[in-house]
Order: sequence, then C-alpha cells, then structure tokens
Amino acid sequence: MSAHRGRRALVARLPSSRDNLLNSQSRLRSRIPDDSTRIRKTQMPFCPSKWNFEIDDYLNPWLPAAPWKHIPYPIAHFLGYRPVPQRPLGNIAMTFWAFIGVFCSLTIIEFAGRAIPSFEMHGAPIIIGSFGAAAVLEFYVIESPLAQPRSAVLGQLFSSIIGVAISKLFALGSVSRDLTWLGGSLSCACSVAFMALTGTVHPPAGATALLAVVDEGVAHLGWFLLPVVLLGCVLMQCVALLLNNIQRRFPVYWWTPAELGHRKQQENSSYDYESENGAKLEIAKTHHLEGDFVEGAKVVIKRGRVLVPDSVYVSPEERIFLEELSNRL
Repeated sequence: MSAHRGRRALVARLPSSRDNLLNSQSRLRSRIPDDSTRIRKTQMPFCPSKWNFEIDDYLNPWLPAAPWKHIPYPIAHFLGYRPVPQRPLGNIAMTFWAFIGVFCSLTIIEFAGRAIPSFEMHGAPIIIGSFGAAAVLEFYVIESPLAQPRSAVLGQLFSSIIGVAISKLFALGSVSRDLTWLGGSLSCACSVAFMALTGTVHPPAGATALLAVVDEGVAHLGWFLLPVVLLGCVLMQCVALLLNNIQRRFPVYWWTPAELGHRKQQENSSYDYESENGAKLEIAKTHHLEGDFVEGAKVVIKRGRVLVPDSVYVSPEERIFLEELSNRL
C-alpha cells in the first residue's frame, strides 16, 4: 500500500514539473529575439537620407478631378486639354511663339503696373525683375514642370510671403541694414526649401524672395508686394494660355500629372496614377523571393502605360517624362 501511494504521489507531481519546464522555456524564448525580428531590424535601418515627403499624397485625394467633360472643347483647348497627344513643334516655330509671348506678357504687366493708381501710390516698380526669368519658362520651355501654373503662381506667392516676412524680421534689429545680405540669403534658401516640400518649385520665385529683402525698390513695398506679384502672375498665365495653345499645349497639367479626386484605397496588388494626357503610370508591389536572391527592379514602358516597382521612388518630373515617353511609342 505504501509503494502504491508513493507512485501516485510521484505521478501527481509530474504535471507541475512539466508546467515549470514549459514556463521556463517560454520565458527564455521571450528574451531571445527570433529570426524575423533580427531580419526586420537589419532591413529597416535608420537612414534619413532616404526619407521622402510627397504633399500630393495628402492633397490629391481631396482635390476635384479635371472638369474637361463639362467644358466645351474650344474653351478646354485653350486650357490645355487635348483628346490626343500633341505633335511636336519645330524649334523655329517655338522660338517665334516664345518671342511673341515674352514681348506681349511683359508689355501687359508693365502697362498694368503704370496704369493702376495704387501701384503708383506705393512706389511699386513697373515690373518685378524675376518675371523676366519666368517669361522664359512660360513661353519657351512650357513642358517643364517648373513652368506649370501650380509652380508659376504658388511658387511666386509663397516666395513673396517668405521674402517679406524675413525682410520685416530683419528690420526689427538696430543693425538691420548691415545684415541685409544675410537676410537675402536666408530668404532665398527658405523659399527654395518650402517650394521643394510643397511641389511648387519655380526658379524665378527664388529671385523674388531675394529681391524682397535686398532690393530697396522692392523691399519698401512690404506686404503690398503680394498683390503686385499676383497680378503679374495672373496676367502672364492669361497670355500663356492664349498664345501657347495656338500650335502647342499649355499647361501640361494644372496641379499634378497624377489622378485627382480619388481617395486612396489599401490594395495588396497595385495602385495606379493616370495623367491628363492618357498615359497610365502604375506603381506595382514587388514580391521578394525567399533566401538571399532578390529579383532586380524593372521599369516597363508600354504605349499608354508605365509600370514602376514600389521600391523605386519616382518624382513628379520623372512621372511626366515617363508618361510622355510612353505616348510616343
């Protein structure tokens, strides 16, 4: 009887010993990271140089799509809409229209600057010097992303605000005149950084920010510089829409070549961008194989379609180039 009771007591103690062993193993596993954790840490290093910020990813889903279906074609034509891709134009004709456009736009801006009484009261110059550089973009290299209305108008507006703000800030000091050179550099640098982050890069706008600080003829305007710059931008855009659409196409896009008005959806396979000229840029998810072998990324260009892996960063300027190249096939 005593031996039987001893065996039953031993069997009763066995489950508790096994539970203690399992608990100790689970605690040991929790202290040792598994392979997936190690791989995740090695594949995702802290690398600020590879960070990207696209403001269009947040704005485009909330912006309305192009209303070309609701606008008569003669009007849409002079707003840059084309049902078929535009044929390329010879450089002689491009030079002719650039000459006409630059002359007419600058003449109209200067005439408006002299004719408006409030401009004369504030001592505004007949034209801001940066519009000379803007005219080159707006009437010769009209396909450039730097010449599209978003950059041409918003870039000038943002740079004017930054330039006037820094000019006012430096004017608060007692030695402000001695630091004008520093304020001009800071103004131009801030405007370039802001335009880069907002997708409104316009090189002449950097000159506007600089002139708002270092040029006495512009700096004394203060916040009145904003309506002066906006009027010049609007007049130049009106002339560009009229002349550039006679034998060419302007603008290539108003806001971005990407599709507007569609909320982003979480998809496992791919998501697409479709530009106004009919080309389709598809960002496809890449699937990495197990082991050390990884299939190389490929960019596939077909007529009306461009396939880009999601591991490849494509800027808006590169999207336009790929879409135009796809339409030429």
